[in-house]
Amino acid sequence: MQGMKALIHAMLSSLKDLMPIIIVVLFFQLVVLQEPLPNVLSILFGLFLVVLGLTFFVFGLEMGLFPIGESMAQAFARKGSVFWLVLFAFCLGFGTTIAEPALTAVSAEAAEVAAEGGMIALTEESMQSYAMGLRLSVAFSVGLAIVLGVIRILKGWPIHWIIIGGYIGVVVLTGFAPEYIIGVAYDSGGVTTSTITVPLVTALGVGLASTIKGRNPMLDGFGLIAFASLLPMMFVMVYGMVMA
Repeated sequence: MQGMKALIHAMLSSLKDLMPIIIVVLFFQLVVLQEPLPNVLSILFGLFLVVLGLTFFVFGLEMGLFPIGESMAQAFARKGSVFWLVLFAFCLGFGTTIAEPALTAVSAEAAEVAAEGGMIALTEESMQSYAMGLRLSVAFSVGLAIVLGVIRILKGWPIHWIIIGGYIGVVVLTGFAPEYIIGVAYDSGGVTTSTITVPLVTALGVGLASTIKGRNPMLDGFGLIAFASLLPMMFVMVYGMVMA
């Protein structure tokens, strides 16, 4: 019974989180457009599935991804080997990013648009190669971003100077990159920080900052996601210049 009560409570909490977007959709559909909702039963069933999926997703984060990320970060910090910690950080960033469904979708769409625009050959092989190159560029950049974030935590570097320097690099590269790749590059910074990457990377930063003496998890444990959003923009623009 306690498990069922916890599940119902979590589902109600998920429904509460979704309520603002539900209100927005209902307002514009019924008040602005003044049209009834199409397929009401289908919409309600779909909403139920969304609530159920969001509930289990949050449970999964709390039970699995956050604990394993924090425990591994703490174990590597106690081990005292910077090499293995940095290698783990890179592999974690690369592996989670290459598995991101959002990145796969954006890469495939970018390859199709590039082929239709004459940037690459209009063949299935060329589009797959372009999309895979884009995914690998983003994944490699996120791996390096997580490494940079881990070193920042170890050294205690101020995050704002690194972010400022990174965005200066983005602005400079924007002036040299092909126009057709700039929008894709900017979007790549967002799609990398999605359902798989964010929980593990956040847990890594917090777990590491909690273990290292003199580090504050609130001040030093966060910021890895900012690096993971920044570097892909630069790497994708470089990828576009190489492909051009």
